[in-house]
Order: sequence, then structure tokens, then C-alpha cells
Amino acid sequence: MEIATLFAVMAILLVIGVPIGMSICAGLISVAVLYQTTTLSFIGQQLYTGLDSFPLMAVPCFMLAGSLMEKGGISKRLVRVAEVFLGHQVGGYCAVTVVACLFFGAISGSAPATVAAIGGIMIPYMVDAGYDKPFATGLSAVAGSLGIIIPPSIPFVVYGVSTNTSIADLFLSGFVPGILIGGVLIFVAKRICKKKGYKGSDKRFTTQEKLAAIKDAVWALIMPVIILGGIYGGICTPTEAATVAIYYSIFVGFFIYKEMHIKDVVDILNDTASFVGAVMLAFAPAAAMGGVLSMLGVPALVRTMLTTVSNDLNVIMLIVLVVLLIAGMILDTMSSIVILAPIFYSALVPLGVDPVYLGCVMICALAVGFITPPVAQNLFVASSMTGVPMHKIVSSAMPFILSMIGCVLLIIFVPQLTTFLPNIL
Repeated sequence: MEIATLFAVMAILLVIGVPIGMSICAGLISVAVLYQTTTLSFIGQQLYTGLDSFPLMAVPCFMLAGSLMEKGGISKRLVRVAEVFLGHQVGGYCAVTVVACLFFGAISGSAPATVAAIGGIMIPYMVDAGYDKPFATGLSAVAGSLGIIIPPSIPFVVYGVSTNTSIADLFLSGFVPGILIGGVLIFVAKRICKKKGYKGSDKRFTTQEKLAAIKDAVWALIMPVIILGGIYGGICTPTEAATVAIYYSIFVGFFIYKEMHIKDVVDILNDTASFVGAVMLAFAPAAAMGGVLSMLGVPALVRTMLTTVSNDLNVIMLIVLVVLLIAGMILDTMSSIVILAPIFYSALVPLGVDPVYLGCVMICALAVGFITPPVAQNLFVASSMTGVPMHKIVSSAMPFILSMIGCVLLIIFVPQLTTFLPNIL
């Protein structure tokens, strides 16, 4: 009855437009007041301990670093490198968009930031080259979701904090799935472009021009090496690496590319503080909810329900995938992770599911949520940039969305795609 009350109060408040954090708090308070299974003091302790985590500090740091990189000129140089190598092919601008999103995702760790940084450059390019505007917008929105799969990834940090799983191993697990999804998106995009007659640039770049583009972007290209090399070389933790990313972004933006100004930093700090505040306002109540649900025995109940349906782990993971896809449609990614990760972790790890594999499947599945309404952050960002209505973006992006879901299915049935690199290193 307590669980039903909690979710009923949450659902009612969410439907009428109450923010997710406040809805969760109201549900928890209702359970504490109506029943004797938990107390307000326990909920208050969980709210505090949910945020009392050193690794969690990496989240605002990576968010800030991503915004600084976007303003400092890093994103357009990444696009330039991809363009000189791939832009001349059929559907070349599609390949440029996806590859640039992969590179920028390896710097920012944020899907909406990746859409804003790369989509803001590539969508006008593609439209000028004759691409359909909804198609260009849809591809940019979908490719931007790679930003949370390629390490360093903010959702991976949140999952690691929520389940006490190695963040370094989670980062490694995202490499192969991210590249796999990126490759499939390029393949699908090329097929569509060939059918519709979309071409790339008529210009073929010389070796000298390619080397010049790499030289100009070298400060951007080595940034993932610095961040990830520091983590896996044992030089710094993910949180410390995120701090390094901030200082590196400021240094490159001010002194190397010279495209950033003090006013830009002030605006970025203001925007990032607002966004981080909203994220943490959802994170703390979700963490408290996880503690209450554990106390109520929900993980054991979920495990029993799943094993009642089937003892086959593949079937169980398919059920988990369906739940995650639905959650991604109605909840933001951070809330979905903090609410569901402890439940699935406690329910599935005793059954033999690798926690790193589970985390990667969760993040890849929730990445689809960035492009599936109604809570589709990438679509909102892309739509606000171009003015294309949401339904037209979704219609154009549907082949890419289905391709991503197919990739997640492959990851589920071939766990080695996620565990290979962590096991090796």
C-alpha cells in the first residue's frame, strides 16, 4: 500500500505539472505521514546523503566544461576536421555531424550540450547543401544523444554514484557501444541520403588542407586524451579530471583560440548554475526515494517478479529495456537513473548481471529518451534552434531512433561489447 501511495501521489503531481523533485518529495512525505514504515527524519537524512558524494561533483564540472568548450571555439574546429575527411561523400554532412558529436561527446559528456554545439553549426550547413531541414534537425538531435554514451559521460557518473560502481569502468564500457551506434547512424543516414539525392561537398580537400585542419583543432582533439588519460593513468579521479577540463577549456578559449570573453564566462556560469540547481533538485529527492524503496523491499519484489516471468537473463534484460524506454519518455535522464538504477542493481546483480554491463545498457536505453517525446530534451533544444515543430523532427528522426533501439538490443544480447575494455584494462 505504501508503494502504491507513493507512486500515485507522484503521478498526480507530475500530470498537473509539478517538478519531478517536488513530486517525489510529496510522495515520500505522504508515505511518512500516513504509514509507520518510514519517518520524516529518515527522508531528510537520505536527501542529504544523496548529495554528499565527492564523485557527484563531476556532474556540474563536466556541465560547465561543456558550455565553456562550446563558447571557446572548440566545437567548430571539431566539425572542420570531420568535414575535410568526410564531407565530400554522399551524405557526407551526415557523417560529419555524427563524428563531430562523437568527438564533442568525448569532451562535454552532455547530450543537450552536444546538440547545441554541433547542431548549431551543422544544421545550417546541411540546409544550405540542400538537405531537408527536419531531416537535418532530426539527425543532429539523435546524434547528440551520443554525448551521454561516449566517455566522459555525466549519466555514467550518476549511475556510478547511485550504485557504487567504478566510474572509470563505466566510462570504458561506453566506448564500443558509442562507436557502434555512431557507425549505424552514419550507415542509415547514407542510405536515406542516397535515396533522396542528398550529396556532400563538391570539394575534395588536399592532404595539406587536412593537416592544416588537424593542426588548428589539435587543442580540441587532445582534450579527451588528457581527461581520460588522467583517469586511466591513475593521475586523477573522474571528479578531478572534470575540474581539469574546466581550466583547460578556459585556457584554450582565452589564450589559444581567443574566442571567449569575461562576459561569456559570466553568462555560462549563470546558465550552468541554474541547470545544475534543477538537476540536483531532482537528484536529492530521487536518492531519498531509492532509500525508502529499498527499505520497503522493492528490489527483492522486482527480482521476484522478473524471475517469475523468466529465468533467462536475456528475457529479463528485454523487460528492463522496455521499462527504461518508457521511463525515458516520461522522466528526465537523471531522475530515471537515480530512481531505477538502485532498484535494478539490487534486483539483477544477485542474478549474475554485471553491474558495468547493466549501467551501459541503462545509459544507452535512456539515451533514446532524449529523442522520444514528451520529455525529449534533445528535441526541445533542436526545435528551439531551428523552429521546426517537434512532430516533424520525430517523423524525420524515426529511422535513427529505431536504429538506436536495434543497437541497444545488440548490446543486450552481446554483453562483451560493454565488458571487453573494462576487463582488458
